[in-house]
Amino acid sequence: MESLRGFPLISVVCRRSWIVERRVIQSLVQPEKSLTELNFCRAFDGKSTGTPIGFAIENTNARSGDYDNLKEVYRPCHADFSYDAKYSIRDFRGGGRSSARATAPWVVAGAIARQALESMGISIFAFPSQIGNAKSSFVPDRESVGEYVSSGLLSSEMVDEIEEARKSCDTVGGIISCYVWGMPAGIGEPLFGKLQAQLAHAMLNINAAKGFEYGDGFASACMKGSESVDTFYSEGGRVKTHSNHSGGIQGGISNGETIRFRVAFKPIATLPGRTLETVDRSGQPALVTVSGRHDPCPVPRAVPIVEALTAIVVFDSILQNRSSKL
Repeated sequence: MESLRGFPLISVVCRRSWIVERRVIQSLVQPEKSLTELNFCRAFDGKSTGTPIGFAIENTNARSGDYDNLKEVYRPCHADFSYDAKYSIRDFRGGGRSSARATAPWVVAGAIARQALESMGISIFAFPSQIGNAKSSFVPDRESVGEYVSSGLLSSEMVDEIEEARKSCDTVGGIISCYVWGMPAGIGEPLFGKLQAQLAHAMLNINAAKGFEYGDGFASACMKGSESVDTFYSEGGRVKTHSNHSGGIQGGISNGETIRFRVAFKPIATLPGRTLETVDRSGQPALVTVSGRHDPCPVPRAVPIVEALTAIVVFDSILQNRSSKL
């Protein structure tokens, strides 16, 4: 049972289809992954009432037995050893709290927040911009998103990268780009509450996430100030910028332009069919071979998670901003 607290009374509809949408993107990488059912139990007439929103997600296709051989050994580059070091106990059946399954409630919470944002004219879109060495040339705008989604989130080159990794018992990483349109100026807090810091904090909590950049990001290190400055102009009574190297955030606060950022994901450390060196819980040398259902790439599955966490951060920041001026 999960509970979403602090959500204001607002007309949003609680739909079971959100978890289905998450499965659709999952099927791009692992069609036989765990099936889930979503049920709401604390919503009135399918809408929020200002009280905590409760929901339950049931895994209807769990296979705990796939992990029996991992009970006494640590999977390299997973959280097995670090969790054991911290708690002296770990759930070896898929990673427990460190499993990507823990992100399912985030998707539900993000879907609810997203509806509230859409009523404010704010929309969010994330897509795989790179898989391995295959890069997307797509630069989204608010009007072209629907056409891009209907044509498929992955290019044929990206699919080839994933299939090549799968066939060679290997994995591949990639990058997700995310855009937020319609964001008003003035959202975010100074110092340790900066909007980009909140987004980075959320994104780097996603499994396999290794890097975050907003605006021009690390490319800014190779630019001159004259190349990266976003000059202002006024149009229709609104202050705008001629360019958007800042990624819609300046001084940790939104400036009214499109927010854009990227999240880098490492290749998944589980290599089905390959035998790797490791140690057991007593520190003795051991070998481990992992089987079962595992993804060759984390990126397609992470797209709805990036969108959901973005919605949560943005909506929470907007609510927090209401106390800045009384």
